[in-house]
Amino acid sequence: MQTEHSYSTLPAEFYSLCAATPVAAPKWLAFNHELAAELGLDAALCETEQGLAIFSGNQQAPWSKPLAQAYSGHQFGQLSPRLGDGRALLLAEIIDKKGQRRDIQLKGAGPTPYSRRGDGRSALGPVVREYLVSEAMHALGVPSSRALAAVYTGEPVYRDQRLPGGILTRVAASHIRIGTFQYVAMLQDLPALQQLADYVLQRHYPELQQEAEPYLALLRAVCQAQAALVAHWMSVGFVHGVMNTDNMTVSGETIDYGPCAFIDSYDPHTVFSSIDHQGRYAYKNQPAITQWNLARLAEALLPLLHPDEPTAVALATEVLNEFPTLYQQQWQQRFCAKLALTPGAENAALVQQLLDLMAQQQLDFTLTFRQLSQSLTDALTPERPTTPISHDAAFLQWHHHWLAQLQLENPKPGFVALQAQMDQHNPFFIPRNHQIEQIISQVVQQDDLTLFQQFAKALQSPFVATASNAVFAQAPPAGGPHYRTFCGT
Repeated sequence: MQTEHSYSTLPAEFYSLCAATPVAAPKWLAFNHELAAELGLDAALCETEQGLAIFSGNQQAPWSKPLAQAYSGHQFGQLSPRLGDGRALLLAEIIDKKGQRRDIQLKGAGPTPYSRRGDGRSALGPVVREYLVSEAMHALGVPSSRALAAVYTGEPVYRDQRLPGGILTRVAASHIRIGTFQYVAMLQDLPALQQLADYVLQRHYPELQQEAEPYLALLRAVCQAQAALVAHWMSVGFVHGVMNTDNMTVSGETIDYGPCAFIDSYDPHTVFSSIDHQGRYAYKNQPAITQWNLARLAEALLPLLHPDEPTAVALATEVLNEFPTLYQQQWQQRFCAKLALTPGAENAALVQQLLDLMAQQQLDFTLTFRQLSQSLTDALTPERPTTPISHDAAFLQWHHHWLAQLQLENPKPGFVALQAQMDQHNPFFIPRNHQIEQIISQVVQQDDLTLFQQFAKALQSPFVATASNAVFAQAPPAGGPHYRTFCGT
């Protein structure tokens, strides 16, 4: 196993060395053997007492050098100058079997210098949620941090009630955030800001190091990565829930699965987070908020873009103004693929018409696209009785228009091939809110891992309709509650 600690070569203001706080009676909840193999982790760590000690914070591995990272963040639009890892520790960077550098981090490992009087712990419920949802996002093809291990701590945490505690071990391309750049920019330490930018270029965008304007190229690359990421979120109905600048990575990965959830009945105004009273991070607002966050990154980078501030602002503005086009291109590619259509303005309008109808008729986001795929088979066998997705005349008219467009674009491959193509872009099941809540309840209240393990296994093939996966493809009962989600802090 090859481990390094390159982040600690940055100036001291970027982090604080900090050891984990031991816990009373840890025990395994889950260990991700597939991910461990990718990382080249020693098999001795896999569900052993030594591994349990390391991933609960009770023992420092010889390859680890734990530190808490410093960063700022705009939280719901308000700047918090000094946040940082209040309950997370970066243990090391692992060079995986593909030669890629990946952070390995404990989350919920106790207080750090950035805990702001917090306990630095995590309740078990949020650990279960992040483990399953982050692994689901990976299985859906969305760039994401991943879950390597989860443990019970054997100790309670106190939020609005007494709850069992847990620790998650997560893996990410890095944990460098927009807020990391904001933090250093506010220190007005230009050499340190340049060191951070050079480090990110080398780590995430090495092909840009030789550009004439590498820091402007860095800004553009992060804009492109975030446009692609959020379009992917939108295409699977994912609502992040807390898109603060300290939760948005410069690598273009999804991290920090707090009040996240997936849409059931489609409503572009959907909000799940219990603290998002104004709907700032609603599903439909995610692209605009991403651009707003990127503007904060641009502000932090201004001293590196040009010594003349008005010129730097003009350069950054030009890049930021490209974001809506970048995002729209990614959105068209994602959503047109869900309907087996060629990306383009006319087909994008057809997609939007469908989404509008889905919102008006409160159709399930995931099931509607899978049922549209199935309708291609029905179109080939008219003698079979067909269960309409919607009896509404406007929907039936849209469906007829869509089939005609498919035939126009694909005169030869036929509907069977198109159905297979659609099924590659439309998951059979997602982490349904009511099911995740049921799993959390069984783990936390009953110490029962049965459903957790079934779901984790099903995540190996979320696009494939199987008998074992079918239970997770069911929509919530009609008239059920609107689920609220919580940060877990």
